[in-house]
Amino acid sequence: MERVRIFDTTLRDGEQAPGFSLRPSEKIQLAHQLDALGVDVIEAGFPIASAAEAEAVRQIATEVRRPIIACLARCHPADLEKAAWAIEPAAQGRIHTFIATSDLHLQAKLRITREQCIESAIDAVRFARRHTFDVQFSAEDATRSEIDFLCRVVEAVIKAGATTINLPDTVGYSTPDESLEFFRQVRSRVPNSDKVVFSTHCHDDLGFGVANSVAAVLGGARQVECTVNGIGERAGNAALEEIVMAFRTRPDRLPFTTNIVTQQLYPSSEMLAKLTGQGVQVNKAIVGRNAFAHEAGIHQDGVLKDRRTYEIMSAADVGAPWNPLQLGKHSGRHAVQKRCAALGFDFEGDELVRVYRALMAIADDRKTIEDADIIAVVKSMRHEKAAATEPVEAFEGAATAVGAMHESGYGHGV
Repeated sequence: MERVRIFDTTLRDGEQAPGFSLRPSEKIQLAHQLDALGVDVIEAGFPIASAAEAEAVRQIATEVRRPIIACLARCHPADLEKAAWAIEPAAQGRIHTFIATSDLHLQAKLRITREQCIESAIDAVRFARRHTFDVQFSAEDATRSEIDFLCRVVEAVIKAGATTINLPDTVGYSTPDESLEFFRQVRSRVPNSDKVVFSTHCHDDLGFGVANSVAAVLGGARQVECTVNGIGERAGNAALEEIVMAFRTRPDRLPFTTNIVTQQLYPSSEMLAKLTGQGVQVNKAIVGRNAFAHEAGIHQDGVLKDRRTYEIMSAADVGAPWNPLQLGKHSGRHAVQKRCAALGFDFEGDELVRVYRALMAIADDRKTIEDADIIAVVKSMRHEKAAATEPVEAFEGAATAVGAMHESGYGHGV
């Protein structure tokens, strides 16, 4: 079981997503939660972006002592100087510097030559090494870069002092088989590749973010860059919780471990959603509201007998509540009876059948059944039953009274 570092970029790449920006105080609060989660590296921000951003990164570096605190900087002197200032108080500080290496980016965006790219990358790494021994270099758009040139860049920055090499799938273009082979190729072709940690950073534009990240690990990457809830630019980043639980759930195929405290996954997801005001999709793997919920009667019957019939991990393992009986039109009588019993209702005769049918009629209209619906249905039926028996009871009582009168002699001649 080889250990894989978890590099969390929720506070940097994740926060860059439209609608997900955080105030400095909120970033600090979330950084403490990421510390409790057990991430190895917190990328706290992009200091050159603003004075407030730089101050937030520095404050996190001051307060959060266990994990490595990293910050991003382009291969520009001003960026690097601000990054060095921001991580200065950290117990373990990392400067993460980057430049694009694909011809598309070099020509259309940066408008520089390949040689200028290499020179800028070397200068940036050397500058960063004067401020910290922990320097990460990223080749932006690496997966669309020409492989020979990319290997030249990686070899050059390792010689300059980079300790981590990140090869991002910046626009989520790769497929898992490509990702695995890509990392194998670069690692086999670059001298001294065994002296550094290779990292993967995958976006989810085609929905392959997590799959590509896992494939990269199989190809030799030992650091995964990811975000809580998979937030990030465009379609987002690889989701931290999915990667971690993939390793934990399938060690037979993925013999890797992490330092993540998995019981903190759901609380971290909830905190992020609350701070950003952006909820998690209900069917989101691991932390979605429906991740450990069941409506279909066959599934509900199975999990009530043995959770493993329809769940490959435990809600408790990720710190999530377990409420498997989500009542709807697909639910069975067993689930309805179980839910009613939890609310204190026991049934006799065909009462359960009538309650079940009434609830399914509600489900056809409302889609989901709440506890208030159950209580209302049961009370209404019992009230109707009581009302229906009242005339019979009154008649029987009157007959008894008349019989008593005859026996005592009263009522004669009436």
